[in-house]
Amino acid sequence: MTNTRIQPVISRPGENALFIVLGLKEGDSAVETVIDFAANFSALTRSLSNRFPQSNFNATLGFSSNAWDKLFVNQSKPSELETFQEIKGPKYTAVSTAGDLFFHIRADRQALCYELGSIIQEQLSNVTYPVDEVHGFRYFDGRAIIGFVDGTENPEPEIAAEYALVGDEDVEFKGGSYAFIQKYIHDMDKWRGLSDEEQEKVIGRKKFNDVELSDDVKPKTAHNVVSKAHDEQGNELKIMRANMPFSNPSKNEYGTFFIGYARKFSVTRQMLEHMFQGDAEGNLDRLLDFSTAKTGTLFFVPTVDFLDDLGDE
Repeated sequence: MTNTRIQPVISRPGENALFIVLGLKEGDSAVETVIDFAANFSALTRSLSNRFPQSNFNATLGFSSNAWDKLFVNQSKPSELETFQEIKGPKYTAVSTAGDLFFHIRADRQALCYELGSIIQEQLSNVTYPVDEVHGFRYFDGRAIIGFVDGTENPEPEIAAEYALVGDEDVEFKGGSYAFIQKYIHDMDKWRGLSDEEQEKVIGRKKFNDVELSDDVKPKTAHNVVSKAHDEQGNELKIMRANMPFSNPSKNEYGTFFIGYARKFSVTRQMLEHMFQGDAEGNLDRLLDFSTAKTGTLFFVPTVDFLDDLGDE
């Protein structure tokens, strides 16, 4: 991995984030334009980083299964890149929604997120169409809009790459990552109707200090219990989350943009299946009683080397 330049999937969530999903128009010109843009993407982001080195600016670019088939017809495909299939549970559904190109832009200064977003629009507007755009922000000490610290289950920085980046199991795409995104809308009126103690049992952690509840207090339906994945030996598997809250208070819209970067999408999918369909004991994620998934799309984020090499073809 030391000689592979990776996209910044394991960076901290940042103070501001811009999530852009685009659809790819038909035609050879669209393919050529997007490939040229992708080949120049690292140079573009590097330029902004160098101009504002204190702003912690970075950005990633990912491709859906559909986009991969159109753009890279003569290349093989990451082994777990597929169109996300919805997960329908007894009460709630993890929906599947369209999208071909995904941009995750992070910076401490919102102006930098805007700057790259506007460049993307300028260069790709003729060959793509907008699917979704979400402006995320850091809420106090990294809390979700529902008031609890987010991302506490992330692996430590020293081992994050082990869980977030493809390894030797798919050597051609080593250093890439599977990015799965969901836009959740929270029923805040319903959520605020719970006491802090009731909310803590939904999440599985204390609200004020983020300390995990003891097993004798924590319900089996708590979010941090149900939303776990394990291998065949029972060892817990992790992903790298970079979730961000978003809100339009005047519209009573409060949400969380979930993004999980994973070495294997099958790990993320196992987590989702436990949440929506039930874990081994049939427990559903209680947080879904207050949170509705409005989108769900899978992308593959290749290495910087992969993108740069597109310019040689």
